[in-house]
Amino acid sequence: MSREMPPLPLPDSFEPSEGNARALRDALGRFATGITVITCDSALGPLGITANSFASVSLDPPLVLWSPAKASKRYDAFVTAKRYAIHVMSAEQADICGGFASNGHAFEGYDWHACAQGVPLIAHCLSRFECTQEAVHDAGDHSIIVGRVTRVSTQAADPLMFYSGKYGGFKEA
Repeated sequence: MSREMPPLPLPDSFEPSEGNARALRDALGRFATGITVITCDSALGPLGITANSFASVSLDPPLVLWSPAKASKRYDAFVTAKRYAIHVMSAEQADICGGFASNGHAFEGYDWHACAQGVPLIAHCLSRFECTQEAVHDAGDHSIIVGRVTRVSTQAADPLMFYSGKYGGFKEA
């Protein structure tokens, strides 16, 4: 018979508050993720943003989500975009991610084209999900954008990872 014990806190335990937002962000950064660049057509032309807040939601219907920050200067363009593309970036594409992290119009010098609907599509990514917006949900200082996948392109390559605020690779154990 096992005896229930209270959970032991980890060495750096805290309750999230406004005063320790950086510590919360650092703790969340301990979760390794892939990196995406989301693109859309906007009133100012082709627009992109780097994000690691991508997840699959449903296979039937095919739904995915991502979460832009409300404080982003690109927020309005993405929450109003009816069509967009989510690019899962390869290890060779860290410079593209860095470009779109700081500049929404960083397309120059990268291999891309606009699809028939005007959405910018970046070449050579691991997977690309062309989407139509299904819903936008409020989520604190972010929004959750749910998209229906209308087309998928994919290829084999090494993934680009994000961990503890840095880009990196993946090594098989």
